[in-house]
Amino acid sequence: MDTLLPVLTFLSALGAGLIAGLFFAFSSFVMAALARLPADQGVAAMQSINTAVLNPVFFAVFFGTGATSLIVAALALLQREDPGAVYRLVGALLYLLGPILVTMVRNVPLNQRLAGMAASSAEAAGFWPRYVREWTSWNHLRTLASLAALACFILALR
Repeated sequence: MDTLLPVLTFLSALGAGLIAGLFFAFSSFVMAALARLPADQGVAAMQSINTAVLNPVFFAVFFGTGATSLIVAALALLQREDPGAVYRLVGALLYLLGPILVTMVRNVPLNQRLAGMAASSAEAAGFWPRYVREWTSWNHLRTLASLAALACFILALR
Protein backbone atom coordinates (compact mmCIF):
# COMPACT_ATOMS: atom_id res chain seq x y z
CA MET A 1 0.00 0.00 0.00
CA ASP A 2 2.91 2.32 0.73
CA THR A 3 4.04 2.22 -2.90
CA LEU A 4 0.63 1.77 -4.54
CA LEU A 5 -0.83 5.08 -3.38
CA PRO A 6 2.01 7.28 -4.67
CA VAL A 7 2.02 5.38 -7.98
CA LEU A 8 -1.74 5.79 -8.41
CA THR A 9 -1.50 9.47 -7.45
CA PHE A 10 1.32 9.94 -9.97
CA LEU A 11 -0.70 8.19 -12.70
CA SER A 12 -3.70 10.35 -11.84
CA ALA A 13 -1.52 13.46 -12.12
CA LEU A 14 -0.18 12.38 -15.51
CA GLY A 15 -3.64 11.60 -16.81
CA ALA A 16 -5.13 14.84 -15.50
CA GLY A 17 -2.26 16.75 -17.11
CA LEU A 18 -2.76 15.07 -20.47
CA ILE A 19 -6.49 15.72 -20.40
CA ALA A 20 -5.95 19.32 -19.24
CA GLY A 21 -3.63 19.88 -22.19
CA LEU A 22 -6.13 18.43 -24.63
CA PHE A 23 -8.97 20.54 -23.26
CA PHE A 24 -6.73 23.61 -23.13
CA ALA A 25 -5.95 23.25 -26.83
CA PHE A 26 -9.66 23.19 -27.66
CA SER A 27 -10.42 26.12 -25.36
CA SER A 28 -7.53 28.27 -26.52
CA PHE A 29 -7.53 27.80 -30.29
CA VAL A 30 -9.21 24.73 -31.82
CA MET A 31 -12.80 25.88 -31.26
CA ALA A 32 -11.93 29.44 -32.31
CA ALA A 33 -10.45 28.11 -35.54
CA LEU A 34 -13.49 25.92 -36.21
CA ALA A 35 -15.85 28.83 -35.47
CA ARG A 36 -14.11 30.90 -38.17
CA LEU A 37 -14.94 28.35 -40.84
CA PRO A 38 -18.21 28.42 -42.75
CA ALA A 39 -20.77 26.52 -40.66
CA ASP A 40 -20.88 23.43 -42.87
CA GLN A 41 -17.08 23.08 -42.73
CA GLY A 42 -16.92 23.71 -38.98
CA VAL A 43 -19.69 21.19 -38.35
CA ALA A 44 -18.05 18.57 -40.59
CA ALA A 45 -14.67 19.10 -38.91
CA MET A 46 -16.12 18.82 -35.41
CA GLN A 47 -18.10 15.74 -36.37
CA SER A 48 -14.86 14.19 -37.62
CA ILE A 49 -13.02 15.14 -34.41
CA ASN A 50 -15.84 13.70 -32.30
CA THR A 51 -15.57 10.41 -34.19
CA ALA A 52 -11.77 10.27 -34.13
CA VAL A 53 -11.56 10.89 -30.37
CA LEU A 54 -13.42 7.63 -29.73
CA ASN A 55 -10.30 5.49 -29.70
CA PRO A 56 -8.54 3.18 -27.23
CA VAL A 57 -5.70 5.58 -26.42
CA PHE A 58 -8.01 8.44 -25.51
CA PHE A 59 -10.34 6.14 -23.56
CA ALA A 60 -7.39 4.63 -21.65
CA VAL A 61 -6.16 8.05 -20.53
CA PHE A 62 -9.57 9.67 -19.95
CA PHE A 63 -11.32 6.79 -18.17
CA GLY A 64 -8.12 5.28 -16.77
CA THR A 65 -7.51 8.53 -14.93
CA GLY A 66 -11.09 8.36 -13.70
CA ALA A 67 -10.46 4.85 -12.38
CA THR A 68 -7.20 5.78 -10.65
CA SER A 69 -8.92 8.87 -9.23
CA LEU A 70 -11.67 6.71 -7.74
CA ILE A 71 -9.11 4.47 -6.06
CA VAL A 72 -7.07 7.44 -4.86
CA ALA A 73 -10.23 9.03 -3.41
CA ALA A 74 -11.17 5.83 -1.58
CA LEU A 75 -7.67 5.45 -0.18
CA ALA A 76 -7.63 9.11 0.84
CA LEU A 77 -10.80 8.56 2.83
CA LEU A 78 -9.32 5.45 4.45
CA GLN A 79 -6.04 7.20 5.25
CA ARG A 80 -7.34 10.59 6.35
CA GLU A 81 -4.39 11.08 8.70
CA ASP A 82 -1.96 11.06 5.77
CA PRO A 83 -0.75 14.65 5.07
CA GLY A 84 -1.57 14.35 1.36
CA ALA A 85 -5.02 12.82 1.84
CA VAL A 86 -6.95 16.06 1.44
CA TYR A 87 -5.08 16.91 -1.76
CA ARG A 88 -5.67 13.40 -3.11
CA LEU A 89 -9.36 13.53 -2.32
CA VAL A 90 -9.88 17.01 -3.77
CA GLY A 91 -7.84 16.16 -6.87
CA ALA A 92 -9.84 13.00 -7.45
CA LEU A 93 -13.17 14.76 -6.98
CA LEU A 94 -12.13 17.58 -9.30
CA TYR A 95 -11.22 15.08 -12.01
CA LEU A 96 -14.36 12.99 -11.56
CA LEU A 97 -16.71 15.99 -11.45
CA GLY A 98 -14.93 18.14 -14.05
CA PRO A 99 -13.66 16.11 -16.98
CA ILE A 100 -15.74 12.97 -16.46
CA LEU A 101 -19.12 14.30 -15.30
CA VAL A 102 -19.18 17.49 -17.37
CA THR A 103 -18.15 15.54 -20.46
CA MET A 104 -20.94 13.00 -19.99
CA VAL A 105 -23.67 15.44 -18.97
CA ARG A 106 -22.85 18.46 -21.16
CA ASN A 107 -20.33 17.92 -23.95
CA VAL A 108 -21.37 14.45 -25.12
CA PRO A 109 -25.06 15.38 -25.52
CA LEU A 110 -24.03 18.41 -27.60
CA ASN A 111 -21.77 16.15 -29.68
CA GLN A 112 -24.55 13.62 -30.18
CA ARG A 113 -26.96 16.30 -31.29
CA LEU A 114 -24.41 17.66 -33.77
CA ALA A 115 -23.68 14.13 -35.02
CA GLY A 116 -27.33 13.70 -35.96
CA MET A 117 -27.24 16.63 -38.39
CA ALA A 118 -26.08 16.78 -41.96
CA ALA A 119 -23.16 19.21 -42.00
CA SER A 120 -24.63 21.16 -44.92
CA SER A 121 -28.15 21.40 -43.48
CA ALA A 122 -29.88 24.58 -42.39
CA GLU A 123 -30.43 22.91 -39.01
CA ALA A 124 -26.67 22.44 -38.53
CA ALA A 125 -25.95 26.01 -39.68
CA GLY A 126 -28.44 27.33 -37.14
CA PHE A 127 -27.17 25.11 -34.32
CA TRP A 128 -23.46 25.63 -34.97
CA PRO A 129 -23.01 29.04 -33.21
CA ARG A 130 -24.86 27.77 -30.13
CA TYR A 131 -22.88 24.53 -30.19
CA VAL A 132 -19.54 26.37 -30.31
CA ARG A 133 -20.55 28.74 -27.50
CA GLU A 134 -21.98 26.10 -25.15
CA TRP A 135 -19.45 23.36 -25.89
CA THR A 136 -16.54 25.75 -25.39
CA SER A 137 -17.97 27.15 -22.15
CA TRP A 138 -18.27 23.66 -20.69
CA ASN A 139 -14.82 22.84 -22.03
CA HIS A 140 -13.35 25.81 -20.15
CA LEU A 141 -14.74 24.27 -16.96
CA ARG A 142 -13.27 20.87 -17.84
CA THR A 143 -9.92 22.50 -18.50
CA LEU A 144 -9.86 24.33 -15.17
CA ALA A 145 -11.00 21.25 -13.25
CA SER A 146 -8.32 19.09 -14.91
CA LEU A 147 -5.61 21.63 -14.11
CA ALA A 148 -6.80 21.97 -10.53
CA ALA A 149 -6.86 18.16 -10.17
CA LEU A 150 -3.32 18.00 -11.54
CA ALA A 151 -2.18 20.63 -9.04
CA CYS A 152 -3.80 18.75 -6.15
CA PHE A 153 -2.21 15.44 -7.17
CA ILE A 154 1.20 17.14 -7.40
CA LEU A 155 0.75 18.69 -3.96
CA ALA A 156 -0.26 15.30 -2.57
CA LEU A 157 3.01 13.82 -3.81
CA ARG A 158 5.17 16.41 -2.05
